[in-house]
Amino acid sequence: MAKMDKKYKAPPPVADINVTPMVDVMLVMLIIFMVITPMLSKGVSVDMAKTKNPIPMQAADKSDAIICAVTRDGKTYLNTSQMAAADMPAKVKDLLTSRLDKTVFVKADARARYEKVVDVVDNLRAAGVDNLGLLTEQVQEKSATTPATVPPGSAPAGK
Repeated sequence: MAKMDKKYKAPPPVADINVTPMVDVMLVMLIIFMVITPMLSKGVSVDMAKTKNPIPMQAADKSDAIICAVTRDGKTYLNTSQMAAADMPAKVKDLLTSRLDKTVFVKADARARYEKVVDVVDNLRAAGVDNLGLLTEQVQEKSATTPATVPPGSAPAGK
């Protein structure tokens, strides 16, 4: 047992960087952002009127766009804050003072009263807004691959 005094050496340090924990954290963050991003829509959500030939307005998607919304029950919003249509001109004037693009976008629920939408547009015109963008959605056309058939035993329509 005289040979027990031999000392063991520690293994040499590893010079490689272990990136696996960093990749795990980044993937979790990516998934979180992918889930949260659709919920960060600008303004109030309304069911906009559907049209066949809408004009694309990419400026409405900008983070600093001014969007006035009219909901189905007649409530009016400036971006995300609810306010009366009569109070909008002063706020919109303040928002437009230092801007080059003086466009204000209006999105209204398809079932909102027309009177409320006209009231918002009139108040925006009173604030000096010359460029109004009315936001709509594209009609999703369904492809009719099978023709309409008459059930057997029933008379065709119109006879």
